[in-house]
Amino acid sequence: MKVAVVTGEREATIVDQPDPCIKAPFVKVKIYAAPMCTEVHAYANGNVSDCLGHEAAGEVVAAEAGSKVAVGDRVVVMPQYGCGACELCVSGEHIHCQHSIDPYAYCDSSSGRATYAQYCIKQDWLCLPIPADISYGHASMAYCGLGPTFNAMQKMQVNALDTVLISGLGAVGLGGAVNAIARGARVLALESQPFRAELARSIGVEVVINPNDPDKLQQIRELTGGHGADKSVEASSAESAPAFLVEATRARGQITSVGWGGPIRAAVLVGKGQSFHGAWHWNHLVDAEAMFRTIRTSKSLLGKTISHTFPMTRIKEAWELQLTGERGKIILHPWAE
Repeated sequence: MKVAVVTGEREATIVDQPDPCIKAPFVKVKIYAAPMCTEVHAYANGNVSDCLGHEAAGEVVAAEAGSKVAVGDRVVVMPQYGCGACELCVSGEHIHCQHSIDPYAYCDSSSGRATYAQYCIKQDWLCLPIPADISYGHASMAYCGLGPTFNAMQKMQVNALDTVLISGLGAVGLGGAVNAIARGARVLALESQPFRAELARSIGVEVVINPNDPDKLQQIRELTGGHGADKSVEASSAESAPAFLVEATRARGQITSVGWGGPIRAAVLVGKGQSFHGAWHWNHLVDAEAMFRTIRTSKSLLGKTISHTFPMTRIKEAWELQLTGERGKIILHPWAE
């Protein structure tokens, strides 16, 4: 099979690798849509690797007898490789599993972890069947495109009465805007990159404020009757962003971080009586129906936030575009020419 490889600083190519092997409960998935994410840092920094990508949607092409999914099923593969037996895994919170499986050792395979590839392997219980009316590209947004901020909305129970502030409008933050808009919320955002700011406005974000503006807090308060946002989402991973959102969110409001940014002052959080959540992925056992309903009702918005698609053979070009910041979510097609 074909696999994308980082070979040096801003250098990449496509190589041949053996097709992956499986052993129950693993299945083999032919990847048709692979969204691009943090792997761009490996490309920019020259971290040589042939195991790139962690998001995918595709078709099951090999499964052993008794599998929870069948050959021919269209599926989204969930992240990582939870043990499947601990309390976290059986409750649908496998992202926090402390006993992850090594798929190579378990399946006696030398490939299959990467999703910038034509095939991957995944446990059957981490493969979600895609409804017939949803494309591979849109379904693949159930991973990082919509997933972390979907969890944020679930934790904070965002609804049409809320004003939601999103910090950072990269691919994850744009997904946060889609999730909030799908729930009828009013959305404000912080973003300095002009392309992403304009893209956010085009999907319905009411106001985009430059986070480098010294009066950004005053602007947010003026837009919210002096109180601050009802609920906020940190998606920028900027060092100062979590602490700023504590200031920009109203007393008794809620903040969820899906980024990996800097510290907050507990005294300010406590003084305002706020709730602060961490969100990484979403509960696929509890919320799959709600996730696919969000995707189904947001197709026009996703058509804009998925700003570019590339055949995997043009991976270097795709990464160079990703580095400019002038894009939303980029999706690779491993089988396209």
